[in-house]
Amino acid sequence: MQARHDVRALPVSAIWPEGGLLRDALVVLAGAALLAAAAAVRVPMWPVPMTMQTFAVLLIGASIGPRLGAASVVTYLGGAALGLPVLAGGTALVLGGPTFGYLVGFLLAAVAMGWAAQRGWTRHWPTLLGALLIGEALIYLPGLAWLHLAWLHDLRATLAAGLVPFLLGDGLKLLLAAASIRLLHRAALAGPRRSGG
Repeated sequence: MQARHDVRALPVSAIWPEGGLLRDALVVLAGAALLAAAAAVRVPMWPVPMTMQTFAVLLIGASIGPRLGAASVVTYLGGAALGLPVLAGGTALVLGGPTFGYLVGFLLAAVAMGWAAQRGWTRHWPTLLGALLIGEALIYLPGLAWLHLAWLHDLRATLAAGLVPFLLGDGLKLLLAAASIRLLHRAALAGPRRSGG
């Protein structure tokens, strides 16, 4: 049976096709750095500010695939565990903290987006938006579950604190991620044509 995924479907593979450990390590470090930079970007919104982390996670997975996407998130979280100020607000990683479930969700979303990208879902608007919604849900589900079970113990309070204030901002970030992924695909397709002409 033929494999149903194609690494060439990933923008990074079209832009930088040569494999190898060095290339993969640099891609992983770039993904972790993008996630750290996204945590530092704070957009004023009411009632709470948002960061660009969910945007970065979705973009990373769709661009570099499930394996390197997961490695990027793990590298980012490893840096936070070592005390690097890479989390939102420069706070330290607290394994049992209220945001722990969302960090687990980052890993799930990066893998899911990479899986979808390998199967060509990110090349067409309807399937791209579907994949992004799945990725977003995979961030929120463990995030809300952990917030509810370990901290708030009240469903209404959990949704009010962990979901409702972020819906508008995350909707905008999802659309921005969709546009960015489509632009990356266009750039990846245009690159070989220019070099071959």
